[in-house]
Amino acid sequence: MRTFDELVREAEAADVTGWGFEWLDGRATEERPPWGYARLLGKRLAAARVALDIDTGGGEVIAQAPMLPERMHVTEAWQPNVAHARRSLGTQGVQVHDTSETEGLPFRDETFDLVTSRHPVNPAWEEIHRALRPGGAYFAQHVGAASAFELVEFFLGPVPSDRRGRNDRGEADAATAVGLTVTDLRTARCRMEFFDIGSVVWILRKCGWWVPDFSVQRHHDRLLALDSHIRTHGASVAHSTRHLIEARR
Repeated sequence: MRTFDELVREAEAADVTGWGFEWLDGRATEERPPWGYARLLGKRLAAARVALDIDTGGGEVIAQAPMLPERMHVTEAWQPNVAHARRSLGTQGVQVHDTSETEGLPFRDETFDLVTSRHPVNPAWEEIHRALRPGGAYFAQHVGAASAFELVEFFLGPVPSDRRGRNDRGEADAATAVGLTVTDLRTARCRMEFFDIGSVVWILRKCGWWVPDFSVQRHHDRLLALDSHIRTHGASVAHSTRHLIEARR
C-alpha cells in the first residue's frame, strides 16, 4: 500500500462533485439494500407522465433510468451539482432547477404524478404533498438513523442522540401527518468497508455533513490512527442505514 501522505494527497485532489462514487472502486465497498432502488425507480418513471426528482445531485440516478416521463424535472441546491446535472441530463430533455436560493418546491400545486428522491437532505413533506396530484406517489430511498456512525464517531467521539434521527417510523409519521398515505416502508443495515485512508478522506469530503468542518490538517492525528488500523486489519468497517418509503396522495 502507498504511504499515508500519497493516499491523502490523491484524495484531497480528487473531484467530489455529483453523486457518483466510481472513485472508490477497488478502494471501498458498500453493501446495497435488498430492494434495488434504481430498478424499482425505473419502473415507476416509465409509467409516469410528469415526474420530479428532489435533491438529484449530479443526476446520476435519473440518468440510469431506461425510460423517462414525457416531462421530467429535477431539483438540486448545490451549485457544482447543478452544473453537473445540466451536463448529464440536459441532452435528455430533463429540466434542472437550481433551488439554492428557493424555499419550498418551485412548482404549482398538483403538478406531478410522481415525486422521487434518493437520499434527500430533508424531506419537505408538506411541499411534496402540495406538488403531487391526487393519486400521485412519492417514492424514495432515505438515509436512516446513525448511518456510518462508526466512522463519524471515530472522528467526533460519541454524538448526542439527536444526531441519530432520520428513523423510518418518524419519517412515515411525518408523511402521514400532512395527508399522505404510506403504502410501503422497508429498512436495511448495510456493511461498508474502507480499504485505504484515501477512501476515507474522499468520502468525508464528499459527504461533508458526516464530520462537519472536516479537513486533513484539522483531523490529521485521527487520520493517522485510522490509517494504522486499516494497515493492520485490512479495512475500516462501518454500517449505512437506509429505508425505502412509498406514499400516496
